[in-house]
Amino acid sequence: MELVFQAKSEFYFSDPDCPVAVKRVAASNAAQHLHDLTTEPHRHDFAELVIITAGNGVQVVDGGEYAVSLGDVFLIQGNGAHYFLERNRVSMINVLYDPARLPLPFGWLRRLPGYNVIFELEPSVRSAETFKHHLKLSAAELAEAVEIVGKLERELEQDTPGAELAAFQRLLELIVFISRCYDAPPAENLAAVMRVGRIISLLESEFMREWRLEELAKLAATSPNNLLRLFRTVTGTSPVDYLIRVRLRRAAEALKNTPGAVAEIAADCGFADSNYFARKFRAAYGVSPREFRKRPL
Repeated sequence: MELVFQAKSEFYFSDPDCPVAVKRVAASNAAQHLHDLTTEPHRHDFAELVIITAGNGVQVVDGGEYAVSLGDVFLIQGNGAHYFLERNRVSMINVLYDPARLPLPFGWLRRLPGYNVIFELEPSVRSAETFKHHLKLSAAELAEAVEIVGKLERELEQDTPGAELAAFQRLLELIVFISRCYDAPPAENLAAVMRVGRIISLLESEFMREWRLEELAKLAATSPNNLLRLFRTVTGTSPVDYLIRVRLRRAAEALKNTPGAVAEIAADCGFADSNYFARKFRAAYGVSPREFRKRPL
């Protein structure tokens, strides 16, 4: 059985309140920093955004082998075991961050089709075929990404008030920039993932609209049954249930941040029946909307 190391977050994040780090790996096969597991099978409970800045190699993720080269960008997500099997003068930047411990604005990010594909969908359905069509930055895009990472590094090295906030801002800037770079027409093998990414963006940005499955399927250029199957595969739920979750999340935000009546907030978030809203809210959050509002932030 292959030995897989567990890379603990405290090895990489110097500040537990700011779980963000940048680790550069040069072309040399020697260890580049303490706890450098580039060539050793390992897993971790945080996200790792990999930017290949030179050379080429073969990355293994959960047993699958993927060729990577200059300009490639991909996300290692969750507890997937991974390492570099082959390195041909490959250099890379690893941006490490813990989405569970950072106030990432997922509602806004998921409006970007590129974010949905790169940061959420592609890692969960990754295969040798889909990976062939992952994001590859142009020379100009790679230079800009490296520049943003450099600014992020400098903020992480600062010992001044607000450095953590500024570092978080730079991380968001990088995520948005990478997401925007993903605008090329998808190859056939990744078209299904892109379709779901676009549907998620629509549900996030137009959550008040009464979407029908047939309408969404037409926008995704597929049949309702096929869209339902694809959507469940990459999100674990149906488009209708996903839309309800979006509306409940928006309602929870409004309950905490606005003085409006519960019934008004329910209506503003797409729930015509306040009793139905209350039942769904309790099922999702474990308390009534009024009890949720009284909870301390």
